[in-house]
Amino acid sequence: MKPEQKGKFRLDFRQYSLLIAILAIFVIFTIATDGSFVTSRNLSNLFRQMSVTGILAIGMTLVIVAGHIDLSVGSLVGLTGGIAAILHVWYDWNTFAAIGVALILGVILGAVQGWWIAYKNVPAFIVTLGGMMVFRGILIGVSNGETIAPLQDNFKMIGQGYIPYTVGYIIAVIVVAALFALYFKNRVKKIKLGLPLGNENAAYGRVALFSIVFLLFVYMMNRYLGIPAPIMAVLVVAGIFIFLSQRTTFGRHVYVIGGNADAAKYSGIKIKRNVLIVYMLMGLLAGIAGVLLTSRLNAATVGAGNMLELDSIAAVVIGGTSLMGGVGTIMGSIIGALIMVSIDNGMSMMNIEPFWQYIVKGSILVIAVWMDVSTKRKQ
Repeated sequence: MKPEQKGKFRLDFRQYSLLIAILAIFVIFTIATDGSFVTSRNLSNLFRQMSVTGILAIGMTLVIVAGHIDLSVGSLVGLTGGIAAILHVWYDWNTFAAIGVALILGVILGAVQGWWIAYKNVPAFIVTLGGMMVFRGILIGVSNGETIAPLQDNFKMIGQGYIPYTVGYIIAVIVVAALFALYFKNRVKKIKLGLPLGNENAAYGRVALFSIVFLLFVYMMNRYLGIPAPIMAVLVVAGIFIFLSQRTTFGRHVYVIGGNADAAKYSGIKIKRNVLIVYMLMGLLAGIAGVLLTSRLNAATVGAGNMLELDSIAAVVIGGTSLMGGVGTIMGSIIGALIMVSIDNGMSMMNIEPFWQYIVKGSILVIAVWMDVSTKRKQ
């Protein structure tokens, strides 16, 4: 094998390793559960369970890419969801007002943590560890340790509702059309600028493959009750943040800050402001996740969101984001979240003891970090 061919093979393997991993997991659990794992009903439940971790993983990607960490998101999910439920159930606020307050609270608390980290130079590990305890304590205090339930139907629909079949297929057609339109737009732009087109067949194949996967996803969901509303929220948020991270100055600055803070400083990038914004966005997404979790459970409890910070960090690292900063993708983190939830779901269907689930997920996290460190050393 020629050197350049060998390098290309490694690049392709790394690019598609996550897809190979999720495919392997699906095959293993499908065989182990006699096909029950890939039924439309179970896949619908799996994607609904994934929604909270997926939302948090999107925000955590930017945090880790910027070279920081956030250990408070689980407690913030519980607090924002609890506040929304308290306003909705105890004080009879309408759904939109209660959710609005929860999201604003998430942004404010994210900003407070970001301010301590960016402007007071307190390590993110310490600030967010403190936030994890403070937010959980506030939740216990404001809720008096009680479970707040039940929610009204319009609130429950956010986490338990489904997109109608017809609307689901219309969304699928729009997404596929948008993908091909974006592909041809980029191709025309490269031609005008005189840039190399690269391997057009490979690029076209990726678009076609993603389109087929999305159409299959919609078909499988519609065989049950339709696309779960929470996973649609994940897809919308993911689309927004993919654009934010790849197509905006802010997104590019976040990657530069995480990759080389000194270079970012001398380039005139406002590091403190960008870090503050990253934590505000993380707070916003924690608020969204809190609303989704509370809605799905039809209740808010003092233990809501427990351990979600570790699940989201694990999903991001498994998805290829480097803990050293500067490297990572939103799509990779979402696939990482899907891997985490699939392992939980599959092992539960096999009636494997819960402690094994923690052992397996912890082992996968350690291996993922080891691979990241090994890659950095080789580079």
